[in-house]
Amino acid sequence: MSEVSDWFKSLPIFTRYWFSLTIAFSLIGRFGIISVLNLILLYEPFIYNFEIWRAVTSTFYYPTSFHLLMNLYFLYNYSLRLETREFEGRPADYFYLLLFNWVFCLTGGLLLGFRILMVSLLLSVIYIWCQLNKDAIVQFWFGVQFKAMYLPWILFAMSFIMDHDGLPELVGILSGHLYFFLKFKYPQEFGGPSLLNTPALLEYYFPPRVSNVRGFGSAPQQSAGPIPRGHNWGRGNVLGQ
Repeated sequence: MSEVSDWFKSLPIFTRYWFSLTIAFSLIGRFGIISVLNLILLYEPFIYNFEIWRAVTSTFYYPTSFHLLMNLYFLYNYSLRLETREFEGRPADYFYLLLFNWVFCLTGGLLLGFRILMVSLLLSVIYIWCQLNKDAIVQFWFGVQFKAMYLPWILFAMSFIMDHDGLPELVGILSGHLYFFLKFKYPQEFGGPSLLNTPALLEYYFPPRVSNVRGFGSAPQQSAGPIPRGHNWGRGNVLGQ
């Protein structure tokens, strides 16, 4: 138990809370402590009854299943690597990334009618990681290899084929693309202004830490570490490490 506690405390703050709150709310719904109908995103109660907590609970709740375990594994790997590598020493910047994508996914959920936001937010994080590491070679089912930039679209296609849906994944991809474009591509390649500067209020509550920090607003180089295997859709693994 002490080893588990040490591992949990070693996680960066936002990955730690996202991971633990997902487990907590999923178990709360599973055991009926709070009705699942009060946890998911429903348009009319949210808009007309001002049940605004649904915006939060629908982000963390996911039905207990093997897919939940795989989503947690995905969350752990990609959120951890973004927070500790690409956003190393800049917790406010990473929180702003999550906040921006969460608002986009929430809007998409309300307009398009899907009730759980976890997958959308998770896919937005995966998409951003893949764009920042687009030339990394990842491995899919049966040893099929391709560049990381294609991984989110493979996950979308698999969800569409297996579940006849894929809409939450698509919203997550669009959200991640919008963030990546405004944060990195537009200022660097088109010479535009930086439109996603982190608010000073977030910097106040989550000040930068002294570390090997990359330049603010510039896309980092490809991450070096391998990504563990294990997702049932075919997780990406950086090869040759």
